[in-house]
Amino acid sequence: MLYVVGLGLSDEKDITVRGLEAVKASSKIYLEAYTSILLVPKERLEEFYGKPVIIADREMIELESDEILKNAAVEDVSLLVVGDPLGATTHTDMLLRARSLNIPTRVIHNASIMNAIGACGLQLYNFGQAVSLVFFTDSWKPDSFYDRLKENSDLGMHTLVLLDIKVKEQTVENMMKGNKIFEPPRYMSINTAVSQLLEVEETRNAGVLAGDRTLAIAMSRVGSDEQKFVCGTLEELSAQSQETFGNPLHSLVIVGRRLHHLEVEYAEQFAIDKPNWRKVAKTVYGCSLEDES
Repeated sequence: MLYVVGLGLSDEKDITVRGLEAVKASSKIYLEAYTSILLVPKERLEEFYGKPVIIADREMIELESDEILKNAAVEDVSLLVVGDPLGATTHTDMLLRARSLNIPTRVIHNASIMNAIGACGLQLYNFGQAVSLVFFTDSWKPDSFYDRLKENSDLGMHTLVLLDIKVKEQTVENMMKGNKIFEPPRYMSINTAVSQLLEVEETRNAGVLAGDRTLAIAMSRVGSDEQKFVCGTLEELSAQSQETFGNPLHSLVIVGRRLHHLEVEYAEQFAIDKPNWRKVAKTVYGCSLEDES
């Protein structure tokens, strides 16, 4: 059996009872370590499980998955995934490969950023498509996410923006030379994300984003004891220091026009400028606030 087990969002104790039973029954345990990052070292997992954990980086998952699946044909194997197992297409691909080899599979779900995002006060029913924002370079500034952002905006829906992480990445030069030299981990900050979003808006110029008229909520370490939310206009967020937003990992929500007064009131506690948060919600978003009606 191949178990694909969600670990949740924070530490070793977020695993479900069902997931822990699968892990304890497995001969080999792999931790997928590139689509997201657990907030504790793998040694904490090993101590909790009483078993060794093998780090499975991008190279192993994408190029050496046959080795994992070969083991799963003759013994129970667990692939641990931060958040929920089906939050990334990588794990869907792994399941399809296993099934093509007639290896039984079982997915054990857990909390992910896709549902824990409700902690910021916005209602899950009002979210549209999630988008990913990657680090720009001088020669590569992909903006296809903007089309999804506009579709959400046209429907008045909120957009969850997942910010890029770079773990065990190589420079182009080292990759071409075959050097197994990796860059230090990098995690996109809220400041960088806002800057890139406004840069794309300036290029596309479809009126989806405006620095002083678009509300957004910045989040860090959702689901952990360190979770933090900061909200305001994009302009207000960009003016804050990186320390304001807490430690990575970070995410960002672009607030849609289908905004309920309870969402405004709940998120107000995290606002940089509470009067301006309410003002923009009322005058730009047309939200009728209960105590002002």
